Amino acid sequence: MADQHTDRYAELARQLSAIGAVKRGIARMLPVECPSGPAAVLTLLDRHGEMRMSRLAELLSVDMSVTSRHAAHAEEPGWIERLPAPGDRRSRLLRLTPEGRDMLDGLARRTADMFARTLDDWSDDEVGQLVAMLARLRESFRDRRASADRITA
Repeated sequence: MADQHTDRYAELARQLSAIGAVKRGIARMLPVECPSGPAAVLTLLDRHGEMRMSRLAELLSVDMSVTSRHAAHAEEPGWIERLPAPGDRRSRLLRLTPEGRDMLDGLARRTADMFARTLDDWSDDEVGQLVAMLARLRESFRDRRASADRITA
């Protein structure tokens, strides 16, 4: 029984490690002017709203120098802006601009089109099941991380 349990989760780990191929496929379809780093900045600012660079680095799970490069790449074409943080003149908040939202909308269309072409032999029900299961997996890890954070705090 324990071997079946171990085998099942080992296979899950192997399948999830193959997600890297999916992520690389998505990265290849991104426009040259908006590679994955700046695209992630736009996505996080859209999802979470304006934030400090330190919070963005935390959400990206990369150090501040990498975060700063990604933000600078997104700021140069006007996709994000830096604003003074209320109550702290030294600190800046990053905010998505209307141009950034337009770029993000274009990225979403490209991504949806790529998945539609790649999964054209999947039923709507199968795609829905995958979406639901991935959301559940992500939530399980979020719950686990939150409970671990409470224990260490």
